[in-house]
Amino acid sequence: MDFELRQAREKLEREQRERMQRAKAKAERERRAKAEAARRREALEASHRERRLDAARAQEEADQKMEEVMQLGKGVSFSHMFEALRYDGPGDKIKLPPSSFKELSDEGALDKGPMYFRLSKVRDTVPGTSMEQDAEATCCGVLEFTAREGSAELPLHVWNNLFRSDTPEVPLIEVKYISLPKGTYAKLKPEGAGFSDLPNHRAVLETALRNHATLSENDTVVVNYGQLEYKLKVLELKPASSVSVLETDVEVDIEGSDSVLDNEEDQHVLVPLVIGNIESSVVEEGKFRYYKFSVEENVSEKVASGRANIEVKIDTDASGGDTDIYVSRHPLVFPTQHRHEWSSHEMGSKVLILKPRDATLVTGVYSIGVYGFKGTSKYQLSVAIKDVNSQRIGEYASASGSVDVDSVLCKNCKRHIASRSAPLHEAYCMRHNVACPHDGCGVVLRKEEAADHVHCNKCGRACQQREMEKHMKVFHEPLQCPCGVVLEKEDMVQHQSSTCPLRLIVCRFCGDTVHAGGEPADVRDRLRNMSEHESICGSRTAPCDSCGRSVMLKEMDIHLIAVHQKS
Repeated sequence: MDFELRQAREKLEREQRERMQRAKAKAERERRAKAEAARRREALEASHRERRLDAARAQEEADQKMEEVMQLGKGVSFSHMFEALRYDGPGDKIKLPPSSFKELSDEGALDKGPMYFRLSKVRDTVPGTSMEQDAEATCCGVLEFTAREGSAELPLHVWNNLFRSDTPEVPLIEVKYISLPKGTYAKLKPEGAGFSDLPNHRAVLETALRNHATLSENDTVVVNYGQLEYKLKVLELKPASSVSVLETDVEVDIEGSDSVLDNEEDQHVLVPLVIGNIESSVVEEGKFRYYKFSVEENVSEKVASGRANIEVKIDTDASGGDTDIYVSRHPLVFPTQHRHEWSSHEMGSKVLILKPRDATLVTGVYSIGVYGFKGTSKYQLSVAIKDVNSQRIGEYASASGSVDVDSVLCKNCKRHIASRSAPLHEAYCMRHNVACPHDGCGVVLRKEEAADHVHCNKCGRACQQREMEKHMKVFHEPLQCPCGVVLEKEDMVQHQSSTCPLRLIVCRFCGDTVHAGGEPADVRDRLRNMSEHESICGSRTAPCDSCGRSVMLKEMDIHLIAVHQKS
């Protein structure tokens, strides 16, 4: 009996312990579930809170960006991403799609005057992530709204300033409408040497900037002068880092270039040459080395009166190379094979005497181009003012005058010889000398030198036999002008100085150095010897100083004579 009671009690105690353990386990599970639910609820609330903060920040950034766009555009909001395409054209005016014109018109941008835009590159920072704006940017104007949808066409100036380092496979840009102040000051610096050598280089820069609507700091401006190209970097602008250059007067400061003259054969640079000093250098075949020297007024008087000559001398090292000399007077800065005033093509060392066509135009700056005709040539170049020896000329004149009293003409050399020595002279002359039989030549030569004296079959010019190959190449090899005309050297010189549409002239109306163009369409302008550019430029009107009437510039002189009787 006691045994059964004990078993029943133990069983009851065991069941009570098991129930207590199950209750504790259930309570623990419930506690853990509540903790997990609370953790998940807190994480969810934190995620929602972060999303709300991100949305608030994004909205704030969008509002701030919109505010900046509105401030930059003075109430006009226009900011789009386009694919950049390149087109050949001058200046900094881009082409946008027609939809941009409608949007800008709706925003009222057309009523605010010229439109300006800020262009910046965009690129992927990490594949699959959002786009990020790059630091490279520039400003521009707009030319027309004819680009295809989704793209913007950039001229060469804008393209090179925006994609300085590399061009991505798909160049994407952000185009943003902005308002720019009118520029008052600009400081530029040539990237290479030689720009300051151009005559009136500020006017050349002004002509190039007429195709621009804006300027931005750190941009590079390309200036073309004939076939030459110069690059100038914009260092400083006022009153802002990007300014408008339309209808405003900008004070321009041009700093000197940092380029040294160690590589002047690779660029058009005028090395100063002092009269009387010797300059030694080397020129490679097919390349030029340029120099400049000045003739002062006191020297020009002697040259104009014939008491002195300007003598350019080049001594070439006899090492197989050969050079040619081309000389011009400014404003022709860089003489070439077919644009020059004086030249010498003799083989070896040579002396070139400059005789200005107009005695009143001796004073000024002259340019010398040493051209490597064959091989690499070492040379020594010098310019000197040589006095004409008047005493020797007088002695020769008096001597010749005394001979003319009693003289006979030698039948061989055609010289006047004293009659008492004529038989002896003729015997010696017939035995050793021979006259060139070529029509119009008649040069008397030693018989051993006669075989080396030849005439060109095309032009009849006399030269030595060893110089004939060079003569044919220099004077009779066809040359192609940049305008497309093919002529020989002398005809090419005449063509490029008088009829070539790409020749540079100083316009009589705007004063700029420009391409002349072809013949004007108006026959009256042709009779007045105007170029095509002058005919178009002279068609602009200006008020007459006397009556205030608007008159075309090219008709102003006729107006003053016909209406106001002014000579």
